[in-house]
Amino acid sequence: MLAKIMFHIKCRNNVYPKTDGKIIRFHVPDDKVSWNAQYPMYNPTLFTSTCVVGQPWADLNLSEFDSQPSWNTIDGYVNRISSTGIYKIKNGYPLNPCGRTGIIGRGILGRWGPNHAADPIVTRWKKSNNEYVFDKNSGKPILQFVAIQREDSSEWALPGGMVDPGEVISTTLKREFMEEALDLLQKSEEDVIKIRKEIEKIFNEGIEVYRGYVDDPRNTDNAWMETIATLFHDEKGVNVGILKLQAGDDAIGVKWVDLDKNLKLYANHTSFLEEIATRLKCHW
Repeated sequence: MLAKIMFHIKCRNNVYPKTDGKIIRFHVPDDKVSWNAQYPMYNPTLFTSTCVVGQPWADLNLSEFDSQPSWNTIDGYVNRISSTGIYKIKNGYPLNPCGRTGIIGRGILGRWGPNHAADPIVTRWKKSNNEYVFDKNSGKPILQFVAIQREDSSEWALPGGMVDPGEVISTTLKREFMEEALDLLQKSEEDVIKIRKEIEKIFNEGIEVYRGYVDDPRNTDNAWMETIATLFHDEKGVNVGILKLQAGDDAIGVKWVDLDKNLKLYANHTSFLEEIATRLKCHW
């Protein structure tokens, strides 16, 4: 249970994003995060943004469904399965498997229950004059990864986005990286073909480093983010490593960043990178 409490940091005891400070989460102390903990005073704020109501990619309000969604399964074309296991349903609403957040409703998330995303982690070795660069303190080689600056919060993060209904994860990973880090949507058809060819070489050999719940500031008691984070390492730096990065879609910045334990990134993205540092035996 400690791990779950530690996971609930960025979606607890703060102002809810994209609300101009108007929606504030009900306070949840560390020892009250778990649903097993008695908290009779708990009075979470109700909030579902108008920006998701009526959208084709979003659920209806539960009162508008002809029948209850099929929770914990593939519901038509919507994946309502959580990688954390079977989540509970209370009064017809799915309960966040990692506990209280201080908000009920969907917030700015499209789906009740799990909202599935995919995060590509693209890496290369840092080099100077074609020689590996080593950290002076750890003596280990420095790894670099592609980071994007999110438009919604200005925080630096891994590229990534929502998995479309029925979409294969590998397709999501490639699409999101090309749109956010290479600005594919603004490229000519000729450039797109060239970029896809380079991307394919490295995106065919991904290693899954994380699958599960995300400590995302958008989470609520009834809707939460989950992701699959996949490593795509360009060992020689001759494929993705030489492509010109250009922010696109909902990213306002993009750059290669040195891997380091002191990085401040969106949600719990830093924990994904720690796993990669262990795998590749690089500086952390």
